[in-house]
Amino acid sequence: MTTITNRFVAVERALRTAAPHQLLDAVRRVLTDQYAADSVELFLADYGLTVLQPVSVLPQTLQPVSVHNSPAGRAFGAQEPHVEALSGDLVRAHLPVTVRGDRLGVLTVTLPGEHAEGCMGELAEIAEVLGHEVVVAERDTDLYLQARRRDRLTLAAEMQWQLLPGRSCARSEYELGAQLEPAYAIFGDNFDWSASADRLSLYVTNGMGEGIEASLLTNLAISALRNARRAGLSIDDQAALADQAVYAHYRGRCYLSVLMLDFDLATGRVRAVDAGSPQMLRLRRGGVERVPFDAQLPLGMFEETDYVVQEFDVEPGDRLVFVSDGVYDVASPGGEAYGDAALARAIQSTRLLPAAEVPRAVLRELTGHRGRSTPDDDALVVCLDWRGR
Repeated sequence: MTTITNRFVAVERALRTAAPHQLLDAVRRVLTDQYAADSVELFLADYGLTVLQPVSVLPQTLQPVSVHNSPAGRAFGAQEPHVEALSGDLVRAHLPVTVRGDRLGVLTVTLPGEHAEGCMGELAEIAEVLGHEVVVAERDTDLYLQARRRDRLTLAAEMQWQLLPGRSCARSEYELGAQLEPAYAIFGDNFDWSASADRLSLYVTNGMGEGIEASLLTNLAISALRNARRAGLSIDDQAALADQAVYAHYRGRCYLSVLMLDFDLATGRVRAVDAGSPQMLRLRRGGVERVPFDAQLPLGMFEETDYVVQEFDVEPGDRLVFVSDGVYDVASPGGEAYGDAALARAIQSTRLLPAAEVPRAVLRELTGHRGRSTPDDDALVVCLDWRGR
């Protein structure tokens, strides 16, 4: 037991004292010394959640691996270690790199089978520690952000991804997952969440316009909402403050649609402000239904708009799915809008997936409905699984 503890501590110390850009070198060195690892590689999920990109110094020698049909992708999707046997008594362990439910990628370690027995739990913990260090290191290096790019991001997309809290998160009361498309050219849609001991705030925004202008508008509105939230204001007052900020800058020429929700983690009581077009559907006891709200004016359309809170309850086992009009209004080649019926089918067909997997799966079905890979508008899907206390 002492040996196990000592070598795990050695890994932690190596990671926490490494330079931000040398985390992989540090974990590779100590896993080789302490666990007889033959090779160690880190893969991070790309922005489109289609491949796992290798983290390495240019020129890169490894190829990306698929999220959908590879051993590493299996570990990423299931969020469980996956071990494959190799020749010569070697095994390759693929370990999810995840921080509080936010799935970053996979740590792949090749080592002798005799050393692997009994240490999978340790290696899984090391992957988790590595994930925490990657998140901290991103403040000081671009290495890990660059590694996630399968293609070049547009400037608008760069601004939007930097604004996001993550793509998934989990607590005992809930699990959240979200995805934006086109991942490398998104410009206006956005989501934001924040949790305290007792409450979860969730915003789903549907941006207006295109390119840099749409991204600037969303940045202003989200920053104003965060400013109001961090000042301790209620969601109706948050909406009013953000409305004033957007109107003061654009004078009604541009505005932003947002659905704002404030969850009481103890009771499941939700306070909501619907200021625009994002839609919410609920999967409860096998049935899917759209939850309607009284529509109110988008943020920034008119000066000093008053916003009214509506309330509803969520029950343990509920799944809430939020979509922007880039999902809801997408037309098929024959002109048929995606709408409630297709969304309900997509939610039913993905009901066994974890919340973090649902948005990407729904967006894949949307691509099939659209009949082409490139969308005309941003598409946003957010999934919330409610467990309650």
